Amino acid sequence: MAPLPDGFSYAEWNATYNALSFGIAAMGSATIFFWLQLPNVTKNYRTALTITGIVTLIATYHYVRIFNSWSEAFTVASKDGGDYTVKLTGAPFNDGYRYVDWLLTVPLLLIELILVMKLPQAETVSLSWKLGLASALMVALGYPGEIQEDLSVRWFWWCLSMIPFCYVVFTLAVGLAEATSKQPSPAAASLASAARYLTVLSWCTYPFVYMVKSVGLAGPAATMYEQVGYSLADVLAKAVFGVLIWAIAAEKSAVEESGKLPTVHTYG
Repeated sequence: MAPLPDGFSYAEWNATYNALSFGIAAMGSATIFFWLQLPNVTKNYRTALTITGIVTLIATYHYVRIFNSWSEAFTVASKDGGDYTVKLTGAPFNDGYRYVDWLLTVPLLLIELILVMKLPQAETVSLSWKLGLASALMVALGYPGEIQEDLSVRWFWWCLSMIPFCYVVFTLAVGLAEATSKQPSPAAASLASAARYLTVLSWCTYPFVYMVKSVGLAGPAATMYEQVGYSLADVLAKAVFGVLIWAIAAEKSAVEESGKLPTVHTYG
């Protein structure tokens, strides 16, 4: 893990501090909401909603750790009523928590989407394994480049991680299109489609944030853009995506309870 660069302005430090704080609040409140909603959906969709809450709970924990690590890496003080100055304490900033978080949560994100779509059992198991393993491989391949300052090494690992990334995105955008069209109501189909495309959209921000240090930005500004960018992308990919998963589960539960669709127990 490379040491933090020196020379952070108060604005750069504060932007990262607030972005991490926002991540804690968003993930934590989302976790409470999802689990409180469990009794309001039918049994078929409680597993998906439970996993949704687990994802945001894991993210909350890691955001607390990242936030604490960021705070401990700096001292912020104002001397004689002047502007705040930011200095490194020498303590390491452990951004590796992000990759531990992604290794756990990214496969679960895809599995919760598959479960809430209520596909046939064989297809559910097959897709969960394929997408789960591909997404974990994507995260694992990205980490060696993230901790490198050598741009050629960063680009090498970025290209490798994009191989499973493209497979997952293609499956979400194209491979699940037919399953989306078979949802029990137009509203459920629309929500499932929105969840798929939100995943694609939010995921596409990660490679661009990853490239921040490879396109001429360096020092404190690059670190700030990276931390803020990852935090916003995480909130979209986990908390906002989770709200769509809940909405799908609620809509399909309402359809089943109305008698328009027979309730058949599946993995979801």
